[in-house]
Amino acid sequence: MFSIIKRRTTIIAEIGNTHEGSVGLAKCFIKAAAECKVDAVKFQTHIFEAESLPDAPNPPYFIEETRKEYLKRTEFTRETWQELKIYAERECKVDFLSSPFSLEAVDLLESIGVKAYKIPSGEVTNLPLLIKIAKTGKGVLLSSGMSTWAELDEAVEILLKFGCRDLIILQCTSEYPCPPEQVGLNVLNEIKERYNLPVGLSDHTIGHAIPLAAVAMGACVIEKHFTLSKKMYGPDAKFSMTPSEIKNMIECIRDVEKALSQEIDKDKEAASLKVMKNTFQKSVVASTDIAAGTILKEHHLAYKKPGDGIPANRFKDIIGKQSVKKIRKDTKLDWDMLSTKKE
Repeated sequence: MFSIIKRRTTIIAEIGNTHEGSVGLAKCFIKAAAECKVDAVKFQTHIFEAESLPDAPNPPYFIEETRKEYLKRTEFTRETWQELKIYAERECKVDFLSSPFSLEAVDLLESIGVKAYKIPSGEVTNLPLLIKIAKTGKGVLLSSGMSTWAELDEAVEILLKFGCRDLIILQCTSEYPCPPEQVGLNVLNEIKERYNLPVGLSDHTIGHAIPLAAVAMGACVIEKHFTLSKKMYGPDAKFSMTPSEIKNMIECIRDVEKALSQEIDKDKEAASLKVMKNTFQKSVVASTDIAAGTILKEHHLAYKKPGDGIPANRFKDIIGKQSVKKIRKDTKLDWDMLSTKKE
């Protein structure tokens, strides 16, 4: 069983590199995320020389400094990663994850004993990396943000072939931020049908409407970028969730889970709402004064609250019956007021 996956939806706070290379700030992120009741925190393990050429371009949404400058400045040593993992798991009681971007990063993460791996969208075609991760035998979250079906097919095949026994595929769209119409919630079902594997969502939209929809569709993992402030430096902060936002999202997801887990018997539920039915439903009443012996027609009837008399849906059973006594306007009709046979 995947070590980090709970019986409920697993919520992962993606911290990435927003810690700015500060151990203290990274711990603040972990603590804040844990207080919001996330299940795991996730970082990114970059070793620049192992993953990029010196002139590798920046993503289009971040041009403040070169990729090399940013990643070198925010790299952590093995000792720091070990410290952060211990702090997350022992002090804050959340699982620790980090995405490796090179073979060397996998070695580093193995040396500190990570429980599972998140393969980022840009590494899906990096088959040597996938093989190395699969051979660890640990659970894998595979993000599909940049992949064609053919590329994803090959990645899944490689991971399973080389030893991965717990694989979850995350639907993802690599747009920052991602417009709702580009999320591709339909792909969740396609992934389940294509691979017979559990699915999740690595979400880049603003807000939490899309994660709620994904949970309702069966996503077992939700990953959202997390920041202490949207004004923080770096490529991710401005479209990340703040503590209050992610806390609200988690509360809403737990409510969705409760609703999905509890089946309701419609008839039993209605029977338990007798007081409400009497308050809000309508009874058949006299629309005018009715003389004794009158053959009742539709114009003699009106439909008014409360609903503790003859219910309005029985009006056809009343039409054609004869009143056995005088009935005042706005009197709730009763079967004793009517003849037993229709005329």
